[in-house]
Amino acid sequence: MPAPLPLNGSAAVAAHNTGMKYANSHVSGRQTPPSRPSSAASHRRSLTISRGKTVSSVLITSALETIAASKDAKRSVPLRESVQRALELVKTGQGGDRPREIFEPLRLACETRNEKLMVASLDCISKLISYSFFVENTDSQPLPSPPPSPAANGRHSISTGSNVNLPAISLVDIVVHTITSCHSETTPDPVSLQIVKALLALVLSSTILVHQSSLLKAVRTVYNVFLLSSDPVNQTVAQGGLTQMVNHVFSRVMLEPSLSRSESTTTLNSKIEAPRRRPSIQSSRNSMQAPQSPPASIRVSSLAGTDYSGSTLPGEASHEGAGDASSHEDVGDDQLNGHSNGDTQEHPYPAVEPSEMAPSEAGHDDDYDASKRLSTNDLFIKDAFLVFRALCKLTMKPLNSESERDLKSHGMRSKLLSLHLVLSILNTHMPLFVSPSAIIHSSSSHEATTFVQAVNQYLCLCLSRNAVSPVPQVFEISVEIFWRVISALRTKLKKEIEVLLHEIFIPILEMKTSTLRQKAVILNMLHRLCQDPQVLVEIYLNYDCDSEAVDNIYEHLMNIISKIGTAQVSHTQQKGNDPTSPTPTPAQRAPSQSAVPPSLSTSALAGPGATDISSMGLSEQHLKRQGLECLVAVLKSLVVWGTAGSDNNKPDHAPPEPSARSAVPDEMKRDNFTPDSSSLDLRPGPPSADPTRQPTPEVVDDPGKFESAKQKKTTLLEGIKKFNYKPKRGIQFFIEAGFIPSDAPKDIAKFLHETDGLSKAMIGEYLGEGDEKNIAIMHVFVDMMEFRDLAFVDALRTFLQAFRLPGEAQKIDRFMLKFAERYIAGNIQTPFANADAAYILAYSVILLNTDAHSPQVKRRMSLADFIKNNRGINDDADLPEEFLSAIYDDIVSNEIRMKDEVEAMPMVATPGPGLAGALANVGRDLQKEAYMMQSNNMTSKTEALFKTLMRSQRKGSKSNEQFFSASHFIHVRPMFEVAWIPFLAGISGPLQGTDDLEVVELCLDGFKNAIRIVSFFDMELERNAFVTTLAKFTFLNNLGEMKTKNMEAIKALLDVAVNEGNNLKGSWREVLTCVSQLEHMQLISSGVELPDNGRKSRSRKPPTEELANESRSTHITVAADMVFSLSHYLSGTAIVDFVRALCDVSWEEIQSSGLSQHPRLFSLQKLVEIAYYNMSRIRLEWSNLWEILGEHFNQVCCHNNPHVGFFALDALRQLAMRFLEKEELPHFKFQKDFLRPFEYTMSHNSNPDIRDMVLQCLQQMIQARVGNMRSGWRTMFGVFSAASKVPTERIVNSAFELVTRVNKEHFSAIVRNGAFADLTVCITDFCKVNKYQKISLLAIAMLRGIIPIMLNSPECGLNVEVNDTDRSTDDPMIKFWFPVLFGFYDVIMNGEDLEVRRLALDSLFSTLKTYGKTFPVDFWDTVCQELLFPIFAVLKSSQDMTRFNTQEDMSVWLSTTMIQALRNLIDLYTFYFETLERFLDGLLDLLCVCICQENDTLARIGTSCLQQLLENNVKKLSPARWERVATTFVKLFRTTTPHQLFDDNLRVELDGSTPDLSDSNESNGQTIVPAPLSPNTSGQLKAGVKITLNDRRRIFRQIIVKCVLQLLLIEMTNDLLRNDEVYMTMPPEHLLRLMGVLDHSYQFARMFNEDKDLRTGLWKVGFMKHLPNLLKQESSSASTLVHVLLRMYYDPRPEHQTARPQVMDRLMPLGLGVLGDYNKLRVDTQLKNIMAWTPVVAEIMQGFVRLDDKAFGRYMPAIYPLATDLLSRDLATEVRDGLREYFKRVGYIQGIMERS
Repeated sequence: MPAPLPLNGSAAVAAHNTGMKYANSHVSGRQTPPSRPSSAASHRRSLTISRGKTVSSVLITSALETIAASKDAKRSVPLRESVQRALELVKTGQGGDRPREIFEPLRLACETRNEKLMVASLDCISKLISYSFFVENTDSQPLPSPPPSPAANGRHSISTGSNVNLPAISLVDIVVHTITSCHSETTPDPVSLQIVKALLALVLSSTILVHQSSLLKAVRTVYNVFLLSSDPVNQTVAQGGLTQMVNHVFSRVMLEPSLSRSESTTTLNSKIEAPRRRPSIQSSRNSMQAPQSPPASIRVSSLAGTDYSGSTLPGEASHEGAGDASSHEDVGDDQLNGHSNGDTQEHPYPAVEPSEMAPSEAGHDDDYDASKRLSTNDLFIKDAFLVFRALCKLTMKPLNSESERDLKSHGMRSKLLSLHLVLSILNTHMPLFVSPSAIIHSSSSHEATTFVQAVNQYLCLCLSRNAVSPVPQVFEISVEIFWRVISALRTKLKKEIEVLLHEIFIPILEMKTSTLRQKAVILNMLHRLCQDPQVLVEIYLNYDCDSEAVDNIYEHLMNIISKIGTAQVSHTQQKGNDPTSPTPTPAQRAPSQSAVPPSLSTSALAGPGATDISSMGLSEQHLKRQGLECLVAVLKSLVVWGTAGSDNNKPDHAPPEPSARSAVPDEMKRDNFTPDSSSLDLRPGPPSADPTRQPTPEVVDDPGKFESAKQKKTTLLEGIKKFNYKPKRGIQFFIEAGFIPSDAPKDIAKFLHETDGLSKAMIGEYLGEGDEKNIAIMHVFVDMMEFRDLAFVDALRTFLQAFRLPGEAQKIDRFMLKFAERYIAGNIQTPFANADAAYILAYSVILLNTDAHSPQVKRRMSLADFIKNNRGINDDADLPEEFLSAIYDDIVSNEIRMKDEVEAMPMVATPGPGLAGALANVGRDLQKEAYMMQSNNMTSKTEALFKTLMRSQRKGSKSNEQFFSASHFIHVRPMFEVAWIPFLAGISGPLQGTDDLEVVELCLDGFKNAIRIVSFFDMELERNAFVTTLAKFTFLNNLGEMKTKNMEAIKALLDVAVNEGNNLKGSWREVLTCVSQLEHMQLISSGVELPDNGRKSRSRKPPTEELANESRSTHITVAADMVFSLSHYLSGTAIVDFVRALCDVSWEEIQSSGLSQHPRLFSLQKLVEIAYYNMSRIRLEWSNLWEILGEHFNQVCCHNNPHVGFFALDALRQLAMRFLEKEELPHFKFQKDFLRPFEYTMSHNSNPDIRDMVLQCLQQMIQARVGNMRSGWRTMFGVFSAASKVPTERIVNSAFELVTRVNKEHFSAIVRNGAFADLTVCITDFCKVNKYQKISLLAIAMLRGIIPIMLNSPECGLNVEVNDTDRSTDDPMIKFWFPVLFGFYDVIMNGEDLEVRRLALDSLFSTLKTYGKTFPVDFWDTVCQELLFPIFAVLKSSQDMTRFNTQEDMSVWLSTTMIQALRNLIDLYTFYFETLERFLDGLLDLLCVCICQENDTLARIGTSCLQQLLENNVKKLSPARWERVATTFVKLFRTTTPHQLFDDNLRVELDGSTPDLSDSNESNGQTIVPAPLSPNTSGQLKAGVKITLNDRRRIFRQIIVKCVLQLLLIEMTNDLLRNDEVYMTMPPEHLLRLMGVLDHSYQFARMFNEDKDLRTGLWKVGFMKHLPNLLKQESSSASTLVHVLLRMYYDPRPEHQTARPQVMDRLMPLGLGVLGDYNKLRVDTQLKNIMAWTPVVAEIMQGFVRLDDKAFGRYMPAIYPLATDLLSRDLATEVRDGLREYFKRVGYIQGIMERS
């Protein structure tokens, strides 16, 4: 007998190799038939025989002869005969054509059960298989191997439609049957070995194809050899053989990656099913839609296809045969509970019926080959499904507790091997699971199912049964299988994965009763998942953003992992020895493709791609470490996914190839959107599947949609929380948020039914409320439940699962009433007479339930009590007793309780304390018991969920089954937002608690990645949290406590700063504070004494020597330096954040140093460096930078510690020197802005040394960089101006010297760069220095001196003739003349020194006189409006007085400077009258204002100036100007007429004594204060208005002023008109206007003087000390009038002659009136009046005398009587002379006297 091993080694491996070649030809996609020529099979077989006659014949004959020679052959006639027949055939060389006859003796030999014969026969069979001996001639048959089983009662269902008659059972099946029959529990090892060898050769054969029941039989037999054989060699061979077989069954399936276009269409069209069925499967792939009825492929025979039970352990038999005909959901129960007997012979796999194949043969003969090939492949797919399903069922077999403990037991080995095979299939053949072309066709229902849908439920049940196993080996493989499912099948099994995670894996992680090892294994699986960013993102998109999904799985996982990583370790463990990393290195994880494991150890079963987990879960410490690693892996993945688009240039962040990519075809059809920065799917995918298929409708990855979905889910969960706290509020919230469409009872009830997560107790509370609305909702809620054909208690149980019954009787009552009504409505056959009975019984059952199961009830209700309680409730009759007792038994044995409560039950009753408790615990593993109870619950709940899922999938509901593939980087943002708190806790907790540097490094890695994400997505809150936390871990503010890990944190923070600088924004502050503290630490550790000002005097511990050295290490020094030196690579916005933060840190450093001699200036120094590094930035960015830097320098240069100021100024000077090297274009102001801090310092820092240094800095700049100065000049002069206001003489002097020098040496440069105006302003400021008159006088001289330089400077262009039309906005007059003149004006207005003001005033007017002839008219306009008239603005408005410190100052200014200015102005007008005439109106207005002042000094000056103006320019005035002059006079007289004298209100007696009026004129003559008169209208008081004493006093004062002014005006008018030149020039009509106002003034005064009562009244109320009169006004106005009118009357000029009548009309009444009044005057009392009037009367008389005869005669009657009356008075000589002349004249006219 040949030794077993070599045989196995050579033949099996040879056979395996042929099989493998065949398999590989498929896997690689070559569409060749299995090395089969197109001729008949028989031809090839005869070739074999003839080619290897010597071999074959010897092989066969030697075996046959061995059989013939045996005792069994002599005993058994059939055996003997068949041997003989076969030998003859071989000898005649016909054996090749008659394989059956040759096989017959071998078959019979196997049945003898003789070990020697069996070995020989099996050996021969396996060799013949290797030579393809058993391939029958099947040319006309479409299937290579008909599937029926050769069992005794098998249906020979091969139809003979269009085929030739075939033998009933194919030879292959007989061969299989023969070989498998050889194995039983007692088979000797050598025979077992041959069986394995033969079956392996057969299954792996590339020519003999074994299918379905025969294949399953073969697989099962090898499986049993493995289980039952005690020889380790046999076990190993069987295990290896099994692995190869399974691998081969899957490898030979051909997927359709690359059919050529024409081929694929013909192939598919040659089948009836394909074109019709496949697209629907394709499209429903994602939604996992299963066919309407269970496909036959699932009813196919499993491993139990034959008399399996006999050949294995009795316990296994019942299970493995499990009801094959059962539909999807039956898989769960009866077969797994062992109800089926394995007798499934009636359901062998039926042959493919001719109706399926015939059309292809009839219609497409030429496509025969392709058709056959495809149908072969369909069978291969079906085979693969059957084998996989059988293996899954094997994995589900429950283990008894002994098997669980014994790894060598059959049950355990069976389970481990089957799990291992399932895993290896998933590892190696995933493409088959995900391929859309892998379709299983049902032969009976013509349904087509994708492979993954067919295996889905078995795979899920396999997981749900084994993933809770307490056996570590089983648990680990289950987790590994789940990892394969989630990484490659998640797109297909969306809901299933959710159920498994939510119900099994997440709970195990959270349970207290699960072992550390279990948690470690799951964590390890999660760790691998987390390393694939795509998986992570898709878990978030498909579960966290899906409101159908119960749990936020991603968020939940992150919370758990974080908790595990930060859990407290119990003290029993030593914390010191932190574990090494349990995570595998990449090398460990390389998958070994289908390698045959050496033995059945668990490590061998772990499967490819698995980690070596032997060291896992040894301690809580290990687990913590794993949790941390997992968390960091998540962060890394998020970084990779989130920044893939931005960082493709960085090799270390290239997007990884996700594990599942090659296997997931949906993800690949991305042609519909091009990758741009927003869709980052840069990963290559496999070529698209068959082009005739319609592509899956790709869901475009729209981040917005997911965001709103996530928002919706968050809102829903918030609502559920609210509902579970206060149901009413919750419902309100749901309606507002739109989850419940309206508040109709139907909508609310539907929502309560369908929404997961609502508390059943709260639903009960809400529905039980007594409000009408709640009752209506409850009724609809119950009406939605279905009780049809349910037993009463079952209906009640169903009813009470929907909500928790509240405790109050009324509420229960309402529920039971409604239940009874609904139950009776749905069930006709009931023992109840009416709904009442059902209602009472329901209530009674609830009471019974409480009574039987409540721990508070001492005496329980018996059955008799229960029946007695329910007597007569059925319409006065009793309910049947057996009915009631059935209910009683049911309730007592099975409490009605909520499913949720069952699950949440505390699992193990812990025995009480004391001895009894201790004894009860002996030998019990309480934790394990608790775990077992919990895990059983978990399994049953999971399977119930799977059943529901299958049912809904069969109904074809596609609710949210869509799986979304991720491609967009933006998802990382919401993913981080929901989990950032656990991330932060998870990486900061361990960092705080450990000194293990590996853990520290991990945590810091996590920090870097997290900061990367928050920075990239600009999440401010999160960024601040992470950076601040990391900064705290540097311990730089607590050097004494610092450890090595804190050093590492410093390095990490510096790395963050260098790598994430562009996005750190506000977090730069933390980073730079740490850099500053780091420098501080380096200083301390190098022994420098640092000021500790103001701090508590606790001595701070210095850092350890080692750390001090580390702080100066190259890594840290270089990184800290790079933070600054790389700043010029920061973006324009980032550099601004950086500089702002550095300024803040710098200020803190400086403030903390106080007034120390060695302040901390590290950050300030760095700011200077950064300004250097970044000076070459574009100007736009630089301006933003300098805005912050400049402000900081302002602050620092003015710090009260001079050391700081000096340093800052020096730094600023260096920067400025560098900055001034750069060219500046005209019209820009970068230099100006840059030098601003110098100006600010000069103004705000009162330290003279610092101010001195500012000037030194500027001096250096002027010396070194004057050529580059542009807009900088302007700031320079700003600095000098500021210096002029400093109270230190040396500063003022130095600054003035600088200005003098600059003015002398660089005048043209200043002009060129537009700083001329600044220069003049600066000089003007020096003119106004009041403390040092010398400087101000020099400055005035300089300002005057500028004028000739300016005129001669070609840059100013003032001597170039310019047409008025060409004048642009850049008018040189405005640019150069105006600033100089304005300087003078400024000094006049604001100079404090009288002498300086006088000089300025002289300079201004002399300059105007000297150069004014060259000024264009419009410039004169400017000069008048802007410079000359504003000098007098103080007269108009009081605002202008604010520039004077005291009234006295103002008085001095008015009486000196302003009066002089007014005179000079009149002088200037006279000088340039032709030019300035156009501004005469302005001047007259000004003079009016000056005259109409309450201060008579000003008024007198005004009148004298007006008089001067008119007299000086009398000849130059045109008639129009004269009119303006006359109007001015009219206005003046009107303004100064005191109409208020006649106001009755003023004479009303007021309360209180008559006021003392001594103060009425007190101010006059002392100080001059401008006070313009109010116009008369406003002065008129309304009748009946009460006025106060003060008001009256004020009005009186004004009246007096007006009287004085009126008199002044009359005098001026008199003076003017007596001036011959004026009189001669003024046109008569204007003279008459003047006469009109004088006449008015005279009449007013006369009226007042005559009204004695009025005057007395005024005197009484204290208007004046004596009786008021206007005698002077009356007499002087009359005098002027008389004089001028007479002169006009006698004026010979023609125009005067024409005006004579008007003159006479005024003169006559006036003269007569005056004479009449004069006659009335009494000598005794009115002497004063007589004196005043006498000259007037004399003039009147002389005037009358000069009338010509005619006129004299006409007026004589009026004058004569008055003249005679005059004679009675004592007259002055001049009057007498007049009278004498008059009477003479009368004599002449009357002829009484003769003219002599």
